[in-house]
Amino acid sequence: MASRRLIPQLLRTSSRLASVRPRATITITPLSSRQHISPFSTSRHHRDEASIPPAASPQAPDYLDEAERRIFDILVKDLQPTKLEVQDISGGCGSMYALDIVSEQFKGLPVIKQHRLVNKVLGEEIKKWHGVQLKTKAP
Repeated sequence: MASRRLIPQLLRTSSRLASVRPRATITITPLSSRQHISPFSTSRHHRDEASIPPAASPQAPDYLDEAERRIFDILVKDLQPTKLEVQDISGGCGSMYALDIVSEQFKGLPVIKQHRLVNKVLGEEIKKWHGVQLKTKAP
């Protein structure tokens, strides 16, 4: 008898909870991947990939410490990145780094192989670290 009273009460409670939960999903597209071409324009507003000259290697920022600069130099030499960010996120002790790398050498490689390539390039250096946050992509 008690179970007959509980079932309707549970249904009312679960339907109230369902109506409170947000159901929206948001998809964010980076601005760099969007192309805006006006249908009324007579000229093309975007450049052909072939006409874009290869980007110069990034220059090391002045604020890098000695260890960050060493990592930066190794990655520039071996991966020729178009974008490179190196940051000690361990609080200054050099045990964990965040790396953001964009390189032509990643083109056609799945993310895991991109990460393995970075690990190979950093070799003995990376073995000294506690961890690494790695973000890689092809241009």
